[in-house]
Amino acid sequence: MVGQNIFPNAYTFNILVDTLCKEGMVLDAESVVQMMIQREIKPDAITYSSLMDGYCLRGEMNEAKKVFDLMIFKLTAILLDGLCSNQRLSTAIELLKEMEGKKMELDNVIFNVLIEGLCKAGNIETARDLFSGLSSKGVQPDVRTYNIMIRGLCNRGLLVEAEKLVREMGEKGCSPDGCTYNTIIRGFINNKETSWAMGLIQEMVVRGFSADASTMKLIIDLLSKDKVDPALLPLLKDS
Repeated sequence: MVGQNIFPNAYTFNILVDTLCKEGMVLDAESVVQMMIQREIKPDAITYSSLMDGYCLRGEMNEAKKVFDLMIFKLTAILLDGLCSNQRLSTAIELLKEMEGKKMELDNVIFNVLIEGLCKAGNIETARDLFSGLSSKGVQPDVRTYNIMIRGLCNRGLLVEAEKLVREMGEKGCSPDGCTYNTIIRGFINNKETSWAMGLIQEMVVRGFSADASTMKLIIDLLSKDKVDPALLPLLKDS
């Protein structure tokens, strides 16, 4: 199919997973699920149900239970995202507490969804508290967690705190990536802290990252207003 430029969707993958499971080829079905994930096609309840059925047919109940637990976790993450997107933040937080009460093993995916939802809703204080308490929950913030928090702080004009988090990333062994720099640079430019932004741009280029389209647009706008050194533009284009 792929060789003919026909790319399978979730429906097609689910048919394949279900067929393999019914034939007792559950490990092959697991490989197909991994292929889905690599292609950024999210397995859904149908996918996991087929896997559970496959393991049950083979009498491998422990494996079936693992798939069930994973399905509950993934579906809960989807529900959390939906609650946050619809401004049902108090319900989302209650759901998180319920998951913790059931001793469910939570990871960055769950916390990233909730922290981002809180930041988008402008509830930066609760987002900050949740972020700060991750280590005590046995969860280490990843690059995406930091980037979400940095974006939230920048949107509230809390630039010093955002820049402090960028420095903390290196200290915690979680190096900033291109998204980190673009996010904080835009934050400084949007808050009219041009000189500080220029220093971060130079740091970004030295580290081998490039300005994305949104950041470049802001920089070109500053150049047109003679607010930055024109020598900066060729440097960005070469990065």
